[in-house]
Amino acid sequence: MQDTLITICDFIGTLAFAISGIRLASSKHFDLFGAYVVGVTTAIGGGTLRDLMLGQTPFWMTNSFYLICSGIALVWVMLFRKQLVRQNNTWFLFDTIGLALFTVTGIEKTLQAGFPFWTAIIMGCMTGAGGGVLRDILRGEVPLIFRKEVYAMACVLGGAAWWLTAAFGAPYPVAPSLCAGVVIAVRLLAVRYKLRLPVLKGEE
Repeated sequence: MQDTLITICDFIGTLAFAISGIRLASSKHFDLFGAYVVGVTTAIGGGTLRDLMLGQTPFWMTNSFYLICSGIALVWVMLFRKQLVRQNNTWFLFDTIGLALFTVTGIEKTLQAGFPFWTAIIMGCMTGAGGGVLRDILRGEVPLIFRKEVYAMACVLGGAAWWLTAAFGAPYPVAPSLCAGVVIAVRLLAVRYKLRLPVLKGEE
């Protein structure tokens, strides 16, 4: 059941993140190849960094579905480009879903590899937010997680919710489901009420 959950989260998260990356690339007027590269990087970037740090073969190198899924996302954006480019809420929805599901995947794979939970939370955060960092770099922007918007902290809070739920003996599906729910809820509340982390100000 755990492997099945990872696979489902991986596939849905890949599609969601690829769409969000390609949508942002299209707003910068990238060509089709550039948009695909940004989409793929957004979808697999965080998981690649995670697997390398865990000493594993990056997941997409043994399963071509992830690259194909990013191609499907490219076609999707081409078909519904006007709606996706103009609707920031649509981009936010895809990005939030991808963030939540990849956080779950990162935590689960790290725990299966035998690492402690604090490491799993870090890897979950990297899996969820790492692709977005690479995406923003390719687009020539300061990565979102380094700005004041609540993003990576949503992953940390989701991981903490998983740990607390598991510590109280809740059955397996409850903990990862709660983790994803917390990530989504934190992102929604942060945007709805314009919650921000404190900004470190240096000398002008």
